[in-house]
Amino acid sequence: MSDRRLVITADDFGLHPAVNAAVEIAHTRGALTAASLMVGAPAVAEAVAMARALPDLRVGLHIVLTEGRPLLPPDKVPRLVGPDGAFHNNMAALGAVIFASRTARRELAAEIEAQFVAFAATGLRLDHANAHKHFHVHPTIAEAIARIGAPFGLRAVRVPCEPTSVLAKIEPDAGPWRDRLASWWGDQASAGLRRAGMVTPDQVFGLRWSGHMSARRLAGLIGALPPGLSEVYLHPATDSSFAGSAPGYDYRGELAALTSDEVLQALAAARVHRGGFHDFV
Repeated sequence: MSDRRLVITADDFGLHPAVNAAVEIAHTRGALTAASLMVGAPAVAEAVAMARALPDLRVGLHIVLTEGRPLLPPDKVPRLVGPDGAFHNNMAALGAVIFASRTARRELAAEIEAQFVAFAATGLRLDHANAHKHFHVHPTIAEAIARIGAPFGLRAVRVPCEPTSVLAKIEPDAGPWRDRLASWWGDQASAGLRRAGMVTPDQVFGLRWSGHMSARRLAGLIGALPPGLSEVYLHPATDSSFAGSAPGYDYRGELAALTSDEVLQALAAARVHRGGFHDFV
C-alpha cells in the first residue's frame, strides 16, 4: 500500500438539501470519501437517512459553536449566545470568554456533549470530529472535544495544518502570512490533541482555497501529496446560493471538481489509499 493516505471530506453535511445532494453525488460519482455532519442543522434528518444508505461514506461530527444555534436551550448556555439565542459570531471575543470564565467552559462542555449525544442517536459510526470555522484550534475547545468525544468513540480530529510548500507547487503565489499563522495555531492544537490520544492528519488542505477548490487545484494537490495521512476538505453543493451559504463560495464549482475527470484521473495516477479516518486509525 502507498504510504500516502487521503481523506476527502465535505463539510456542512445537513445544512441544506443542496449540500446533502452534492455529498451523495460526489461520493457515488466522484472522489468524496467522508462528510462532517451538523447535527443541529435544518436538513440533518435527510442527511442521516442518506448516510445510512451510503455505507462506504465515512461520517463525522461537525461541531457548531459559531454561526448557528445551540442544541441546548439558550438559557442553558447564556455566555455562548446573544439575545437572539444564536451563538456569537465574533469568535475572538467568544474565545476570550471561554478562556477566562469557568462557567462559560461548563456551558461549552455541555453543548459539545449534547452534539455528541445527538450524533450517537443517529446510529452512524463516528469517523472524526472537527468544528465549524475551525473554532477547535482554540486550546480549550480542542481539549473539551477530545475529552468529551473519547467515550463516544472519537479517535480522529482535523486540525488545519496546511503546508504552504505544497500549495506553492500548484500556485507559486499561494500561502499568505495569515494562512501560516493559522497553521501555527493548528500545530499547537494538533500537539494537544495527540497528547490526548487523538489521531490528527499530518497535513490538511482546504484552508487557503476554501470555497474555491477547483478541479485543477484538487488534482494538483493529489499529485503533490506528501507521505502520511492527508485530508482535503471542501464545501460542495448543487446550488451556490442557499440559506446558510457563505458569500462568495463556489459550491457548485467544488462539486464539479470532486466529480471531474481531471481529479479522478489524478487519483488513479497517484495511487493513494483513500477512505475515512477510521480506515487508517
